[in-house]
Amino acid sequence: MQALIDRIRREGRNLGRGILKVDGFINHQLDPELTLEMGREFARRFANAGVSGITKIITAEVSGIAPALTTGIVMGVPVIYARKTRPVTMTSGMYKSEAPSHTKGGVVELIVSPEYLKPDDRVILIDDFLASGKTIAALAELISQCNATLCGIGCLVEKSFEGGRDLLSSLNVPIISLAVIDSMDGESIVVRDME
Repeated sequence: MQALIDRIRREGRNLGRGILKVDGFINHQLDPELTLEMGREFARRFANAGVSGITKIITAEVSGIAPALTTGIVMGVPVIYARKTRPVTMTSGMYKSEAPSHTKGGVVELIVSPEYLKPDDRVILIDDFLASGKTIAALAELISQCNATLCGIGCLVEKSFEGGRDLLSSLNVPIISLAVIDSMDGESIVVRDME
């Protein structure tokens, strides 16, 4: 997606240790028009990949919420975000998995209420980054725990050099990335579109 690639080229910064700083338009401050355009692009690319009958979109708290929401708006389906702490309002049990956090360090729990994720749901998973693939794998595990069907994975930015796509290939669903980072060396960030 050219608009996203252009922003990464202009504003993205390599902070070292595989961390790409894009918080001026994705992770901290959001560009509403760009975020809506990304939602439209996910909907278009999933349709082109033959993904249909989607009933829910799932993401992880917090950075995946905005692109998941705009995709949900375009597709006309609800968005679930996996919580990192169990709220007191989650009274009917929970599905739980764990994932390492690259930016926070350590392991985070991802929690979803069975009230909102059902066995007959057809789900697209949206997240901001695909790096090692472990967070997305943890979200896929939540979908599996409730016997829903994972139909596709969408990521704003994929760091191809971290191997996440290979880890997720056994899920046998389309993996759509709007921008792919092939390398980050000093100030040089090599980014391309998957399409």
